[in-house]
Amino acid sequence: MAEPNQPSNRKQRRAAARNDVKNGGSPFKPTTELSQEGVEFLLAHPDRSGPKGKTLFQLAEERQAELNKQKATKWTVGNNTPESEVPFDDDPIGPFGNAILYSISLSMLHFTLDVIVYSQYREEVIWNEIFKRMGTALPIFLFIVYMLHTKTATHFPALRNLFFLVTSISAGCYMVYSGNSHGYFFVMKTAPPIGTLWVWSVVEMQLPYALVSVVAVAGYLWWNGFEAF
Repeated sequence: MAEPNQPSNRKQRRAAARNDVKNGGSPFKPTTELSQEGVEFLLAHPDRSGPKGKTLFQLAEERQAELNKQKATKWTVGNNTPESEVPFDDDPIGPFGNAILYSISLSMLHFTLDVIVYSQYREEVIWNEIFKRMGTALPIFLFIVYMLHTKTATHFPALRNLFFLVTSISAGCYMVYSGNSHGYFFVMKTAPPIGTLWVWSVVEMQLPYALVSVVAVAGYLWWNGFEAF
């Protein structure tokens, strides 16, 4: 309710304010009145319709997508690297480094199989012969592993897996056949390199191919009634 001697409407209040300014007074007077506009402002519901344009998060995502596209043109993306990420170098030592590590491991496996075959037939282990055969196999393993770890070979994973699959099945079946059909001297000469080739082929393959290889060799063993030795 308006106080006595106070303007009763907005037009009168504005006129009184202008007169006060002209007379040197302040246009701002303390009052307990609440105008209709103030009431409507206080009772108005907030706008919950959301932003009318792009948010800062959306702008940041668009900018990040542009930067990722620029990175993708500068890097060679691997088979297991997402398009928006810099590829991780999972082969830091290169094909020659892999060839050295693999060939040393395969030579030790060849040495172990050689000793096992001698022990199986209860023959005296001739260490000079074993070391000589291991030394002969080392450069062969080095060359083969290097050729199959080059970038050209790794660009065709399906063909690479098929190659190792055929090699592992052939080597495994031949070992089973040789151990059951040939004499001990022949087995002593052929089992270590063939067995090493078999194990290496299985290790190089992806898991589904390796399982197929093992099942194929086991099926060959069972079908022909051979004995595992």
